[in-house]
Amino acid sequence: MSGQTSDTKTGRDDNTTSGATSGATVCVASAVVPVVPVREQDARRDRGERVQAVAVFRFQLISPAIDEDLSMRARGRLVREIASAWHTDPFGRRVRFSRDTLDRWIRRWREGGFEALVPCEKASPLRTDPAVLEVAAALKRENPARTAAQVERILLKTQGWSPSQSTLLRLFARLDLPGADGQVGDRSVFGRFEAAAPNELWTGDALHGRRIGGRKTYLFAFIDDHSRVITGYRWGFAEDTVRLAAALRPGLASRGIPRAVYVDNGSAFVDAWLARACAKLGIRLTHSTPGRPQGRGKVERLFGTVNEQFLVEVADTTAADLDTQGKSQAQALLDLNRLFSAWVETVYHPRVHSETGQSPLQRWTDGFARSQTGATSGWAGPHVPTPADLNEAFAWSQYRTVNRRTATVSLLNNTYQVDASLVGRRVELVFDPFDLTTVKVAYQGRHFPDATPYVIGRHSHPRARPETTTTPPAPSTGINYLELVAADHHQATAAGINFHALTDHVTDHVTDHPDATNDATADPWATEMPEQVPGQMPLPGMPDPPDVDVTDAGLTCVGEVTRS
Repeated sequence: MSGQTSDTKTGRDDNTTSGATSGATVCVASAVVPVVPVREQDARRDRGERVQAVAVFRFQLISPAIDEDLSMRARGRLVREIASAWHTDPFGRRVRFSRDTLDRWIRRWREGGFEALVPCEKASPLRTDPAVLEVAAALKRENPARTAAQVERILLKTQGWSPSQSTLLRLFARLDLPGADGQVGDRSVFGRFEAAAPNELWTGDALHGRRIGGRKTYLFAFIDDHSRVITGYRWGFAEDTVRLAAALRPGLASRGIPRAVYVDNGSAFVDAWLARACAKLGIRLTHSTPGRPQGRGKVERLFGTVNEQFLVEVADTTAADLDTQGKSQAQALLDLNRLFSAWVETVYHPRVHSETGQSPLQRWTDGFARSQTGATSGWAGPHVPTPADLNEAFAWSQYRTVNRRTATVSLLNNTYQVDASLVGRRVELVFDPFDLTTVKVAYQGRHFPDATPYVIGRHSHPRARPETTTTPPAPSTGINYLELVAADHHQATAAGINFHALTDHVTDHVTDHPDATNDATADPWATEMPEQVPGQMPLPGMPDPPDVDVTDAGLTCVGEVTRS
């Protein structure tokens, strides 16, 4: 996405991408799908993913300033703060945006919603001479105190022309040159914060819990910053996006849509699915700075309460414990969620919170009542999404290129037939991860007829794993093969009675054996039979043990008496 920022000097728009080439312009709102040469499509294979990521990034950037309750002065101050700060775009580059660009995005969002933030294709801009950029970087390295404006003046004087200051700033940030971001100092002073109304801010995190049936459990929970109500929660056997959705979706359906969600940088919270879901519902998603957990204190305090008052009553269990109780792992997990729901609704929500002086449920109710009378500025009550909105937001999506010969697409080893007008184009496939038989098709913001399943080899996404397997164990046959083998071995190696081993010593005439030693305590068979591991079968081809007379204690034994 070259040209991510807006150039205030030339009036150039910000929505050109590095993958665009000269050709027909294709906008999101266009009603006609143009014919694009094959080589241009190959050059823009990943454009669909890029523009969607850009749209999500733009929404997250302007979301603080789109609040309709803000005054013009407050909105202008917010926009100026956003314009003065450096940001990291979806492709890892440090970028800045002018106020005109931010205002233009706000107007687009108000007029067309999320889809209006998706960039249109344009011809790629002319590239800046690399030699001039090298000179600019050398000037900055030579004297880090030089500003972009000063470097521009030097280039105009020495080279005859210069890139714009925004281009120079992007160059300095990309090369990580000293002073490129204008950082003055580390501002590490934090004050106490509390949202002014319910559903203004939710904070989410994950807690590691007990072992159920030998498997580790995890709690995903979201807490309302103003009232301390636990808006969404769910125990599961994995710390992934599926279990996160199982906690967040019921919370949105019952408590409404918050303005913002504040989470950490765990793998489930940084998944592209969560960013897409929040953008679809108009939620500003904010991640804490790695290594700086300030701001998540309320949810951490909640987890402390859960540990002290709920998990202290829950014991670890093994698979054997569940077998004794006659429970499966799925039943045990359902019991854990049932008990936790009872604790939340009957103990946590009605009890007075030490910080607010009210119970979370009462504080939530009072906040809603104040919104009805206009006493709470900036909150008009909970906005509960429709089931269709939730289905669209929580769906997963992937991009595929439609086969030119068969008008089909492949998704997770499944084959689907799509509209013939989309052959050769890279389309977005939207689907429920637990049901791959229904796949919606979109291209450049337009919705096409659903894909027709042609070959279905997988009915759910590999990452959409259930909590436990639903396949019952096979019935036992009662046959222990290894015990049968051991019985055969015992029968084959049945040993005779060795009276020689029962005597305390060997008589003198035993030493007359031609191969025996003079040691009276030596085994007369030691030289006749090689040593074997106890329990081994006799080696084939070896001679039989010699006949030995044992006359000690009046006993005489010739050979061995075989035990029947």
